[in-house]
Amino acid sequence: NGTRRAVARDLIMTDSPPVVCGGKIIPSLGVFDSFATGAIPFKNHPPGDIVGINVETGKRNWIFHNPPLSNDESAGTWGNKSNEWIGGSNMWSRATCDDELGIVYASFSSPTNDFSGIERHGDNLYSQSLVAIDAKSGRKKWHFQFVRHDLLDYDLATGPNLMDVKVNGKKIKAAVQFTKQGYAYAFDRLTGKPIWPIEEKAVPKGNIPGEYYAKTQPIPTKPKPYSLQGAFEKNLVDFTPELKKEAKKIFDRYCTGPLFTPPCDKGAGTMMVPGVLGGVSWAGVAHNPKTGIAYVPEFTMPFGIKAKKLTDDKSRSPFKYTGTWHGVAGPDGLPLFKPPYSTLNALDMNTGEYLWRVPAGRGPINHPAIKQAGLKAVGMPHQSFIAITDDIIFLAPNGDVDIIGTNTRNNALIGQTKPEKDQTDNNLYAYDPKNGKILAEVKLPVSGAFGGISTYKAGGKQYVVVPVGGAGVPSELVGVQVSD
Repeated sequence: NGTRRAVARDLIMTDSPPVVCGGKIIPSLGVFDSFATGAIPFKNHPPGDIVGINVETGKRNWIFHNPPLSNDESAGTWGNKSNEWIGGSNMWSRATCDDELGIVYASFSSPTNDFSGIERHGDNLYSQSLVAIDAKSGRKKWHFQFVRHDLLDYDLATGPNLMDVKVNGKKIKAAVQFTKQGYAYAFDRLTGKPIWPIEEKAVPKGNIPGEYYAKTQPIPTKPKPYSLQGAFEKNLVDFTPELKKEAKKIFDRYCTGPLFTPPCDKGAGTMMVPGVLGGVSWAGVAHNPKTGIAYVPEFTMPFGIKAKKLTDDKSRSPFKYTGTWHGVAGPDGLPLFKPPYSTLNALDMNTGEYLWRVPAGRGPINHPAIKQAGLKAVGMPHQSFIAITDDIIFLAPNGDVDIIGTNTRNNALIGQTKPEKDQTDNNLYAYDPKNGKILAEVKLPVSGAFGGISTYKAGGKQYVVVPVGGAGVPSELVGVQVSD
């Protein structure tokens, strides 16, 4: 962005549309944050600074620096002055705006190198943080860091939901941040005060030489997690003894343990659950502003993260270690762990309690083992896109696409998979928001959903539109009439 150091244009991009708040345009900024090859110099990597641009004049009115400048009070959380050259910590998701309060809520992501922090000891504010910023002046009003010294790419993939709730008889303007690791954190969006207590809990320490490990992470007391957390043998697929045996062989190749188990350099690496993609992903969460109920689509695809030592040739990379990552599949084309593979959750943010939880889509129910178990819905092992009205929840799983590898910069490549016949789930679903029952389902083209759902009324009729395609197949919009 040219504000404090020159950046390579091919290392930055725009991931999400900008938001307009308080008369300012606040764009997102995508920054490559993970490197395995050391093929290009990464010193002075692009920072994740965001700006406020005047809508009327087109001039930049303010800039929020992330990582912070050395005169910022949080600079001390970046050891060895690493804030002066470490990059990333960017807001690649869309910001959220409260125009009435004049506050923009920015959800920041991982610093480079996102699977190793040897060069950036400390908590590393404002990475993995929600920062409330005065939209007119650019001054920080409050912040909260969800993951200290992140080593697992548990970045904030979506902006917070701004909800008006009533907790113990008190009306609260809330900001609710849903996370990849399966937690929802609720704050008073004016003050940043947590609605329910957030406790510091001890997390596992790793053994990579020179690495810094946070001793604790902040865990909300309410709501309870909406995702499976941690990699444990008891959760392995067990439709048959043979499947469980094969799953155990896969499981034993990894370092395993509870949530926040850090990357290791043994075997196939550390198994993350939820994985790099979540939990909650960039598809986000929908809520009903009249009721304060959030509808949370989540999925649990385990990922393997292996710490990798880089060359000592400093002309190629300033990092001692990086991480390689991959999705972890189970035996016979099944996910590694028991179903459900994804869920749709109705979460009452007035109480912090769940009203119901159902599989997100039917999923691969024609697999022989699932068929024999008599399961009618297990959820698709992908993210789901969601839109709601007062009386319908529209949900579309991500279809027949998956992580097929990484590019030369170790970022995800999305591609068409070739699943076994009749094991796919490319449907658009309509759910009853009262109980999570499926009201209707419509088959989408083979590629399935690949973007946010829209619904609207025209000529007295309601329609829902789903973008499909991408990853090497034709892209199009599929429209479905909901009512006469």
